[in-house]
Amino acid sequence: MNILSIENAKTSKGERLGYLTGIIYMLPDNRTCPLASKAGCLQACLVHAGYASIYKSVNESRLARRELFYNQRDLFFKQLDKEIKSFLRKADREKMIPVIRLNGTSDIIYENIPYLGYKNIFEAYPNLQFYDYTKIAARLSRDLPSNYDLTFSYSGTSSYRDSVNKALKSKNRIAVVFKNGFPKEYMGRKVIDGDNTDLRFLDSDNVIVGLKAKGPAKTSNSDFIVDTLGIQ
Repeated sequence: MNILSIENAKTSKGERLGYLTGIIYMLPDNRTCPLASKAGCLQACLVHAGYASIYKSVNESRLARRELFYNQRDLFFKQLDKEIKSFLRKADREKMIPVIRLNGTSDIIYENIPYLGYKNIFEAYPNLQFYDYTKIAARLSRDLPSNYDLTFSYSGTSSYRDSVNKALKSKNRIAVVFKNGFPKEYMGRKVIDGDNTDLRFLDSDNVIVGLKAKGPAKTSNSDFIVDTLGIQ
């Protein structure tokens, strides 16, 4: 079982800009995504879309990665480290810039987790760019490693409003899933098209990153998705 995925639709668009992306997919639960229930996004999560909706083995592998992470953390990191080194060699051969997204379908606070003798994985690879989305607004105000970029993920549920307000007070960009097109502005911020690439660290701060509803999100009535038809 590989931990790091390289060929996937979510990140392949960055290749035309010269970036090769590695990403980790786990099956989300209340440990890997602690605010998923509050944000109301678990049902509409893309973990149920694409090949996962066709092949049972896809989410079985994601479950296996999650359980390995929680039950055999050292083994998980040793395997990941081996794969990162192989990934870096591949990027070098192909003359591409390597970047890694640790939380493809999770929201694990990696900056707080020791990694094979280092303070965290970012310290182990100081010249490697990492990036993620997060629903944990408190992470935005922390002194994050310089090679780790975070984009806050929006939801309109009332129980999640405090988190959104904290994110709005910061200059961090906020990702919002829209259906029926993108508005020009949302919550007082300019909306940019986030579907061109997944490389959020290239985006400006203080913007709304518009993401088109995909998979189960297309028909979901979750407050995680904003219906543009309802915006005046």
